[in-house]
Amino acid sequence: MDDAEGTMDDLYDVVVVGGGAAGLAGALTLVRARRSVLVIDSGSPRNAPAAHMHGYLGHDGRSPAELLERGRAEVTGYGGLIRRGTAIAADPLPGGGFLVRCGDGSTVQARRLLVTTGLVDELPAVPGLAERWGRDVLHCPYCHGWEVRDEPVAVLATGPVSVHQAQMWRQWSDRTTLLAHTWELTDEDRELLAALGVAVVEGEVTGLAVGADDRLTGVTLAGGGTVECRALVVAPRFTARSGVLTGLGLPTTALERDGRVIGTCVESDAATGATALSGVWAAGNVTAPMAQVAGAAAQGVQAAVALNADLIEEQGRRAVEAYRAAG
Repeated sequence: MDDAEGTMDDLYDVVVVGGGAAGLAGALTLVRARRSVLVIDSGSPRNAPAAHMHGYLGHDGRSPAELLERGRAEVTGYGGLIRRGTAIAADPLPGGGFLVRCGDGSTVQARRLLVTTGLVDELPAVPGLAERWGRDVLHCPYCHGWEVRDEPVAVLATGPVSVHQAQMWRQWSDRTTLLAHTWELTDEDRELLAALGVAVVEGEVTGLAVGADDRLTGVTLAGGGTVECRALVVAPRFTARSGVLTGLGLPTTALERDGRVIGTCVESDAATGATALSGVWAAGNVTAPMAQVAGAAAQGVQAAVALNADLIEEQGRRAVEAYRAAG
């Protein structure tokens, strides 16, 4: 990694804010297009608690940390720079481009910005739950369902997504239970779950039970007793890490399901990643909370291609202006 301090004299074609799958894939595409690129990465990827990732063709079972390490090496191998730090704000410059300010007081300039800062999973407030996130407290069946197939799985009901989650996880295990917890199920919910063979357990969940092998064995209830499970499925609130973008005047948009807010994101064009602010692109979970690692990386590439095309068009316009002025 490049640990040099940035100054206002540092000017890059593109500053990528965030060094996860989306940011590194975008940066790799851009450096291979012979752009000067700086990636500013806080070192706190969303999937850091997970030991392995799945469903990424050619990388199934690889650790997220290894994927990022390989990605960083590829970016720097083509001349890109990666700096550990946190970009806290970006200010438009009078002549175009942006001044990016970091938490350590350093600043750099960029002709374009690619923001791939991801999101934060805000977890239900059950004692012991957060500590097991990404291990046996899970969210996505496409990421972890195969690993707990046919095992007893419990879904913690905290909102309208929970019944949908029970339906999904039932695909991987017919030993799926819905824990009513703090959510009021409708008659239609109960009928659907009964038809699918998903048991419903009433009562608020107060904690997790863990065996001597440090594996989840169940959850405890307020009224006493334990419900067996090897995986506890939760529905986090997806909160976009949008500080740099909101500071530029790009507000977050509420994600809703059945009239209830389940998170926030920053809107961008689905095909190109372009935001409503000229010169700023976004990719990955900051704009697409449901994207898996492969999807986030693909979005980073798409945004980089569109961003590079924008720079090419600008260079063409300036070349024509200079040509006419010389004539």
